[in-house]
Amino acid sequence: MYEWITVISAWMIPFIIVFIPLYAAFRRIPVYETFLEGAKDGFGTAVNIIPHLVGMMVAISMFRASGAMDMLASLISPLLDQLGVPSEVLPLGLLRPLTGAGSL
Repeated sequence: MYEWITVISAWMIPFIIVFIPLYAAFRRIPVYETFLEGAKDGFGTAVNIIPHLVGMMVAISMFRASGAMDMLASLISPLLDQLGVPSEVLPLGLLRPLTGAGSL
């Protein structure tokens, strides 16, 4: 049973990559033009998001550089110790909801 799951999961992405353009060509959809239109929209979205990302990264950097993160960790560490959570994980727990890349 697990061999079939492994085989199916290994071939699923290549199948999707081949199937979608073939299906679009069969339906007479201009594949390349549609792709370019989507890429153009995606680039515009990325340009609109960049100021928010920069602001969030600056705020997180200031929070960490000011020592507030260390002070918060020292305040919450007794509670975390009782729960069995290492206090070193606190920055990850606080930053992860805001930005996954910033927490890493």
